[in-house]
Amino acid sequence: MSKLPLIVGFGGMNAAGRSSGFHSYKRMVADVLADQEMASTWLDLAHRMGLADGTTVDPEVIDAIKTGTLVRRIESFDPDSLRYQYKAALNGGQETITFSLRKSKMPSRIPDNWQVEEQGSKVTITVTGELNALLEDRVTFPVTSGGNIPSGFEPGKLYNSRFHPRGLTLAVYGASDALNSMGLDWDEVLGHIKPDQVSVYAGSALAQVDENSLSGMLAAPLTGGRVSSKMMALSLAEMPADFINGYVINSIGTTGTSMGACATFLYNLRQGMLDIQQGNSRVAIVGNAEAPVVAEIMEGFRVMGALAEDAQLKALDNSDTVDNRRACRPFSSNAGFTMAESSQFVVLMDDKLALELGATVYGSVADVFINADANKKSISAPGVGNYVTMAKATALAKAILGAEGVKQTYVQAHGTGTPQNRVTESHILNEVAKTFSIDNWPVTAIKSYVGHSMSAAPGDQLIASLGVWQYGWIPGIKTIDHIADDVHQTNLNILTDHHFAGENGEDYKGVILNAKGFGGNNASSLVLSPQQTMSMLSKKYSDDVMSAYYNKNKLVSQHAVANDVAACEGQELIRYHFGESVMDETSVVMTPEAVKLSEFAASIPLATENPYADYS
Repeated sequence: MSKLPLIVGFGGMNAAGRSSGFHSYKRMVADVLADQEMASTWLDLAHRMGLADGTTVDPEVIDAIKTGTLVRRIESFDPDSLRYQYKAALNGGQETITFSLRKSKMPSRIPDNWQVEEQGSKVTITVTGELNALLEDRVTFPVTSGGNIPSGFEPGKLYNSRFHPRGLTLAVYGASDALNSMGLDWDEVLGHIKPDQVSVYAGSALAQVDENSLSGMLAAPLTGGRVSSKMMALSLAEMPADFINGYVINSIGTTGTSMGACATFLYNLRQGMLDIQQGNSRVAIVGNAEAPVVAEIMEGFRVMGALAEDAQLKALDNSDTVDNRRACRPFSSNAGFTMAESSQFVVLMDDKLALELGATVYGSVADVFINADANKKSISAPGVGNYVTMAKATALAKAILGAEGVKQTYVQAHGTGTPQNRVTESHILNEVAKTFSIDNWPVTAIKSYVGHSMSAAPGDQLIASLGVWQYGWIPGIKTIDHIADDVHQTNLNILTDHHFAGENGEDYKGVILNAKGFGGNNASSLVLSPQQTMSMLSKKYSDDVMSAYYNKNKLVSQHAVANDVAACEGQELIRYHFGESVMDETSVVMTPEAVKLSEFAASIPLATENPYADYS
């Protein structure tokens, strides 16, 4: 019998704020939540953004928080003054060109038309004819909208992050936040499992691409910079997993990342889910961190016609002013997607371990379905694979919840805000709804709030969905005022306003997360509500087991709340243990039956029976 992977922790950071404590979700639906429900979120954001140092938040600060969160004008670079260099062939005409340099800056190959005269530590160079040069300029970037994390927040300042790329600082922050949300000490978790029964699947689709990593390394020879010893290693796409293993949780277990463009988080979620279902791991930390709001990366997407440019947004609004806040407009008249940064992580446990520890259950991952697009005309164009993934996920919902229960689900659409996506994805969702006799299937798209964070985007969707089952509101697509004429919606209810889902979201037993990645990387996942999950666990386990679980969970929940309160007041714990509990060759003791490592109480058993005896 397969084990049910339970979601027992979650954390991270995106343009809406911190994920644990449901704070990023609450920022999205702030206009329908009571002041007392929002108080902790405003306090949390005020501390993250450097706008408060106490336990209260003034109305003026709340206004500043609102301005500095969600999709807005880009802050990670100045779109009005972007450095740019042009190639130029300078020619003095009848005159020569003369300039001075330090000797250390002289090229190793001196052009034939240079005359060099030494003057102490400098040289004077006289050029006859042309001089090839790069002329620096400052240009206006055509895209000014982005989903930066909250203004003023720098996760790298919370730990010793010397020269870490922004994506890695987000990964360390996200994983720490997820572990803190559990209300369980990590050493206590390790005490209940073998050292290799932990999986970590984490990465980034675009790798690390800022000045401290790949971008800086590639640009250095052409900009006069220097390549450091860290740049190459820290650029690798799986580095978030490596950092979590080596510096956050001290893990000897399975590790890596699966990559599927914008569906990558769900690819990793599937890996963690399978490890738990098959009994290979009892705990899986799954996530992605992406920091792609970088001019060079955005330019690559812009020239493809994928990003919403200011001129296009102005034309849609018939305005001379760009509305950055409404840059992403899923299923409406739109122009392209909005690049964003995010770090999202969840902690999965097998059901037996979660009950033993008293872990809080936020939901469960029923399955993740991945299908390619087969033959296609354009590698970046959508194809048929997403019909298959959505059909599989919905069919599973019907199999688990019944013919009526499947109607108690809703969809977190990929919803990028591109003209092509609004047509193709709406057709897929509409046809699936027809096939399973679902009328008015609720569909939302939270990229309208936080932008498109590439590999982490499905994680944004999952974290927002968990909030629905706590506070009862499905975030509506508030950046649009109409549904485009070419959108298919006969069986859909595309939410243009927040939708009440019942007390604690009890009207909905599951959500289907949908992701469509470049290259034909389609993934859809069925996630079950905490109420549905607990109902299933109650059928599998005895009343005594469940009663003992609820008793243990009281203390665990109190610890989780205490951790959240501390974080809201600016005292969160960042787990980063560089150089601690390091093992070497003297730390390993092996026998034919097991491997014992000095830093772990339990041994790692080795195979003693032939698993393929039937073939012998």
